[in-house]
Amino acid sequence: MLLTVDIGNTNVTLGAYNGNILLFTARLATEPRKTSDQYAVEIKNVLSLYLQDYREIEDCIISSVVPSVGAGIADAVSKLCDIVPLMLGPGVKTGLNIKIDNPAQLGADLVAGAVGALEEYTMPCVIIDMGTATTLSVLDKNGAFLGGVIAAGVRLTLKALTENTSQLTSIPITAPSSVISPNTVECMQSGLVYGTAAMLDGLLNRIEDELGEAPTVVATGGLSKEIIAYCEHNIIYNENLLLEGLRTVYEKNN
Repeated sequence: MLLTVDIGNTNVTLGAYNGNILLFTARLATEPRKTSDQYAVEIKNVLSLYLQDYREIEDCIISSVVPSVGAGIADAVSKLCDIVPLMLGPGVKTGLNIKIDNPAQLGADLVAGAVGALEEYTMPCVIIDMGTATTLSVLDKNGAFLGGVIAAGVRLTLKALTENTSQLTSIPITAPSSVISPNTVECMQSGLVYGTAAMLDGLLNRIEDELGEAPTVVATGGLSKEIIAYCEHNIIYNENLLLEGLRTVYEKNN
């Protein structure tokens, strides 16, 4: 059984595979101050919740955008399951042709998402990942990674609004009934939800112009399901795209 681990700035997502079948997913908080022993206890509890024996895990692959947490979780899994996790990074076979200026700078999460999309969808393709940051990754018709876009994530935008203004408070991120809103809370919700959806539509139009053809668009992560419902483009939602990409990378290296 394979354990896939995607470590983002906010959450750690775990997924266990038996062959190609995803058995479960679970989330932990990303907390750089935690020790590997603390993460070992949390991961053991999660695995024990879903599996008869956590030692059924025979291998593990990890992608991380928080190096200290990645190292801690790798050590935790090693202690629990007596295995050495594969860390997604330079030198690991991905099958991805990366055409950005410095391929070593490409985040492991973006690599995992691109590999997952390359395996499952028609090219060219744009992958929208809505986490702490909102990213758009662009694959051309041959599946090469051309580059992309990075913008502030929805929750990060809300945090900036509430922390840097004296009269705006935190709100639930849901769509109001109309774009033109009659009160402060709904005005903020309109900007966050409809504003982000409009940004995505605008960027997708420009990307399509540069590619010269309409790409497949797939979204994953965080609030993407909530936001893409208000986009004008046809966008596929795939909650587990990064875990699927990690499973594919693992198979390419074993």
